[in-house]
Amino acid sequence: MTARFNPPVRNETLPDGLRPRGRGALSNASGRFEARRREPFDDGWSAQDAQPPTLKTTLIKDTSRSIISTNDSPDISFDKSINPYRGCEHGCVYCYARPSHAYWGYSAGLDFESVLFFKPAAAAQLEKAFRKPGYKPEAIMLGANTDPYQPVEKRLRITRTLLETCLKFKHPVSVITKSASILRDVDLLAELAGLGLAKAAVSITTLDRKLARAMEPRAATPERRLDAVHTLSAADVPVTVMMAPIIPGLTDHEIESLLDRVSQAGAEGAAYVLLRLPLEVRDLFAEWLEAERPAAARRIMKLIRQTRGGKDYDATFHKRGVGEGPVAVLIAQRFRAALIRYGLDAPRRKLRCDLFERPLEQGRQMSLF
Repeated sequence: MTARFNPPVRNETLPDGLRPRGRGALSNASGRFEARRREPFDDGWSAQDAQPPTLKTTLIKDTSRSIISTNDSPDISFDKSINPYRGCEHGCVYCYARPSHAYWGYSAGLDFESVLFFKPAAAAQLEKAFRKPGYKPEAIMLGANTDPYQPVEKRLRITRTLLETCLKFKHPVSVITKSASILRDVDLLAELAGLGLAKAAVSITTLDRKLARAMEPRAATPERRLDAVHTLSAADVPVTVMMAPIIPGLTDHEIESLLDRVSQAGAEGAAYVLLRLPLEVRDLFAEWLEAERPAAARRIMKLIRQTRGGKDYDATFHKRGVGEGPVAVLIAQRFRAALIRYGLDAPRRKLRCDLFERPLEQGRQMSLF
């Protein structure tokens, strides 16, 4: 596939009437590694009756030579992951992955959700990794940083080819997504799960459709995600729901009602992450709050700081996902109580690693000796 490159909108905060439709961020500030920065200035000549523009998604081939990422974070339940895409078209304004786009010279704002890198050789690279002498299978998470089922997956099908490779080698794999499009691969996930090799996690931030549309403009609606949980569970694919993130003062009141619904949908477990505001995400989220919840913005930010020792964010291990202080403790207690109440407190299911095998490469014959 030939990548289509159109220079993205850069370094500007757009007037209300000119913000791109269907996008989460309200601005596109320069990346923190760029040598020059520009400040927006309204000279009064903006067309007052102009229609909001449509910001097209740009695709760029990612030529990385390796496919499996590793981490040693004590806050994360997996060590290996694969991200078929960099950037995410879902446009979740709170996404902790946004700052990663700055490494490639792009903004964490609109660039993150409209300039996407894709890995066309992902499946071939994964097979190459599996065939290396001495490779030891461990569960791989698909979508740890950005969603493997964002809209472009419908065309590119990179995530599906990765699942096919895992099935071919009988390798354990898990998937996390905000998209109902995961159901396109329910056949593969069900076959893998039947061998104890797959599980899925569906992220549901809120049951409020209007709020979800504003925060996560191109992700599936909450009801469609609940339907995905139900369908996956009916296909005997183990499903966990992630309430991620919980935003104090905005979504924390939904803890009990949301866990009740996901239990009814067939989820076998649930977990949460407290809102994280690293680097550029802080300003993007605060800007969004002022636009979408102006009357409550100051109170919400105050509650967030109360969970972070008075700061906007604390990246300390064991704190960054759950926070600290009375507000964070109350959220943790409520979440735990709701898990027990709705039968979502079962131990996390472990995937099998003992079935891994290297099938004979095409065109090669087995040795007699």
